[in-house]
Amino acid sequence: MSPEPVVVFAAVSLPFVAALLMPLAFRLLGERTGYLAAGVSFLCFALLATQHGAEGVVSLAWIPSLGISLRFAVDGWAVLFALVASGMGVLVSIYSPAYLHGESGLARYYAALVAFLGSILGVALAADLIALFVFWELTSLCSFVLIGFHTEDDSSRYAARMSMLVTVGGGLFMLAGFLLLAQAAGDPASFDLAAMLAEPGPVRDSLREAGLFVPALALIAVGATTKSAQVPVHFWLPSAMAAPTPVSAFLHSATMVKVGVYLLGRLRPLLESPEWSLLFSALGLATMLVCAMLAVASTDVKELLAYSTASHLGLMVAGFGFASGYGAEAGVFHLLNHALFKAALFLIAGIVAHEAGTRELAELGGLRHELPFTAAITAVVALSMAGIPPFSGFYSKELLFNATVEAAGQIPGAIGWLYPAVAVLASVFTVLYSVRFLALFFGSRPDGLGHVTRPAPILLVSPAILGALTAVISVSPGIAIETVVRPAVDATVTEPREMPHVIPTSYSTAVGMSALAIGLGLAAYPFYGRFHRGIGGLSAAIPPVAATWWYDAAIDGLERAGRGLAARVQNGLLRTYATWTLGATCAIALAGFAAAGALSGTMVELEASIPIALVAAVAVVAAIAVVRSPSHVVGVLTLSIVGFMLAIVYILASAPDLALTQLVVETLVLLVFLLVIEEIPESAELPVPKFSEMALGRVGRDAVLSLAVGATAFVTVLVTTDARPEGASEIARYYAEQAVPEGGGTNIVNVVLVDFRAFDTMGELVVVAVAAISVLTLLVMRGRGEDA
Repeated sequence: MSPEPVVVFAAVSLPFVAALLMPLAFRLLGERTGYLAAGVSFLCFALLATQHGAEGVVSLAWIPSLGISLRFAVDGWAVLFALVASGMGVLVSIYSPAYLHGESGLARYYAALVAFLGSILGVALAADLIALFVFWELTSLCSFVLIGFHTEDDSSRYAARMSMLVTVGGGLFMLAGFLLLAQAAGDPASFDLAAMLAEPGPVRDSLREAGLFVPALALIAVGATTKSAQVPVHFWLPSAMAAPTPVSAFLHSATMVKVGVYLLGRLRPLLESPEWSLLFSALGLATMLVCAMLAVASTDVKELLAYSTASHLGLMVAGFGFASGYGAEAGVFHLLNHALFKAALFLIAGIVAHEAGTRELAELGGLRHELPFTAAITAVVALSMAGIPPFSGFYSKELLFNATVEAAGQIPGAIGWLYPAVAVLASVFTVLYSVRFLALFFGSRPDGLGHVTRPAPILLVSPAILGALTAVISVSPGIAIETVVRPAVDATVTEPREMPHVIPTSYSTAVGMSALAIGLGLAAYPFYGRFHRGIGGLSAAIPPVAATWWYDAAIDGLERAGRGLAARVQNGLLRTYATWTLGATCAIALAGFAAAGALSGTMVELEASIPIALVAAVAVVAAIAVVRSPSHVVGVLTLSIVGFMLAIVYILASAPDLALTQLVVETLVLLVFLLVIEEIPESAELPVPKFSEMALGRVGRDAVLSLAVGATAFVTVLVTTDARPEGASEIARYYAEQAVPEGGGTNIVNVVLVDFRAFDTMGELVVVAVAAISVLTLLVMRGRGEDA
C-alpha cells in the first residue's frame, strides 16, 4: 500500500510543535510534563504503526529552484527505525519524571527530548539528501542540550561540547559526500535519495567515471562513524554519560548512536562495492573488539554500558559492511535487539545509582536481595547482551558469525580468517563484561555498601516492558522477524533471502564460534580483575591509548593556535585588520574564479578613444604620485585626482549616473578632509607622519597587498564584463540570457541595476563608511605618529 502523506508529515512535525509548547505545558503541569511528552511519543508511534507495510515516497516542495523537497520515504527499514525511536521516547518519558524529580530546567529538558524525537523521525523517513542532513544536524543540536542538561557541572559541559564537535564535524564531511552524490545523480544536482536508490547503477557509474566514488564513500563514512562512535572517534560516547540516565537510554543506546548505522543500511544498495565491504567490515570489527576490551576496563556502570554500546554498534556496522545477506540481517536484527536490551540496562543502571547512591562497579554487588524485580529484568537483558542462547542477542550475533565465515571463504589464504577470529575475540570480552554487570545483582555484597532502598514502581515500568519484549523475541524470534525485521532487511539488500530464527540443532562453523566465545568468556571470568587492571594500566602507561587523549590534545592545539593567530591578527591596529581582510578577500575571490573556470577563455582587449586614453594616463600618473607622496596628508589629496579622473571616464563612456555618484563621493570626501584639517588648532604641534619613515618590510607588505587588490579588482571586472558570445564567461552569459526575461524589462543593464539595487546601495554605504573610517584613522594617527 502507499503511505498516507498527512500521517507521515504529522508524525514528523508533531514533536517539533510539542517542543515549542513545552515551556507553557510545564507551567501548567510541572513535573508531570513528562507524561505529556510520553503521550506525544505514543501518538507518533501510533501514526507510524499505521504505515507498517506501506512503501512509497511523499513529498512537499521546500526549495524548488534547487530541487530540494521534504521527501519522506516509507519502507520497512524506515518504519522499523522510526518505531524504535518513538517507542523508546514513550518509555523514557514515562521514566523521566520520577528519576529527575526535583531537578531544575525540566521545561528545557522535555522540549529538547521531544524535538530530538522529531529529528530522529526526520532522519528515519527522509528521502532527500538536504532534508536528511538538516534532521541529522538537529539530532546533534538536541543532544548537545540534553547531554549538557546539568549546566553547572563542568563534566556535563565538557561532554556536551565534545559530542557536538565530533558529530557536527562529521556531519559536515557527510554533507560534502552528499553533494558528490547529488552531482553524480543529475544536472546540475539532484538531491532525491529515493530516486537514487531506485536506480543506483547510474549514480555509481557516474561517480566511478569521475573518480569520485572513493572520496564520496570516505566522506559519508566519516559522518556515519562519528555519529555511531566507531574507532577512532569512539571516545565521545563514554564522555556523554555525564547526561542524565534517561538521556543515555534514549540517545546513546536506542536512537542517536544508531543514526550512523541506519544511514549505512539506507545507502548500502547505492554504494555497495568491494571498497564498501573492506572499509565497514574492518572498521566495525575493530570497534567491536577495542570497545569490548575498554568496557572490561571500566570502573563505572554507565561507562561499561557506553563502551559496550560502541562495541555492539561495531557489530552492526560490520554487518552492513559484509556483502552477504547474513550481514544485512545481522545489522537490522541486532539494531532491534540492542535497542531493547541496552535501553533496559541503562534504565537499570539509573535505578542502581538512584537507590544505592553510587555507580562505581567496585562498590556494588549482591543487589538481588534489595532489588529482586530489577535483578530478574537484568538477568534477561544482560544474557541477551552476552549472546547466550536462547536470548535474543544470540540470534543476531549468530548471523554476524555466518557473515564473517562467508567473507573468510571469499578471501584466499589465512588472512580472511581474521574476520571470524576478531569477531570471536570481541565476543569473549562481551561475555566478560555482561557477566560483570550481572554480578551487580548476583555477586557478593561489598562490605562498604550501605542500605539500598526500593525504587518507585514507576521507575520499573519502562525496563520491565523492555525486558518483556526481549524475552518475547528470545522465546519466539520469528514474531519480530516476520513483523518488522524482514521488511527492513528487504529495503537494505538487493537480493532478499530467508532468515534463520531458531536455535541451531546441527554443528556449523558459526555455531562453533558461538560456543567458543561463550566458553572462553565464562572460563576467563574468574580472572576478570587481571583483565580489568591490565587494560586499564595500558591506558595509563601509554597516554595516546586513553580514550580522550587525542581529542584533548587536538583541542589544546587548536586553542594555542587560535591564541597565537589572534595575537597577530587582532592586535588593535587598523593596518593589520585591513591587511588580513583584504588579503583573505583577494585570495578567496581569485581561488573562486580559478575553481569555477571563469578565467578560461577570457580575453583582454584594450580599446579606448583618445580622450579616454588621455584621462586614464592622467589617472595613472596620479596613482604613481600617491605612492611617491611624502606623507599621508599629501597622499590623500593626490588620491582625489584619481577619483576625479575616473568620473571623467564615466562621462566620456556615457555613464552620467556613475559619474555623478563618483563626483559627489570624491568631492564630499575631499571637503570633509580639508575641513578637518582646517579645524585642527594652529598651536598644536603634532607630528606629520611620513611614508619615508616607514620600515622597509611594511612598505613591501603594503605594496604586495596593493597589487593583489588591484589585480583582484581587474580580474573581477574582466570576468563579469566579458560578454562576447564567442568567449563569454558563464556569469556574463547567465545574466545576458536571464536578466531581461526574468526581470520583466527591456534592457539588461537597467534590469540588473534594479534587481541588485540593494547590493548597489550597500556598496555605496560601504564606500562612505570606509571614507569615514579613513578620516578618523588619520586624526587618531596624527596624534600617535606613524608607528601607531
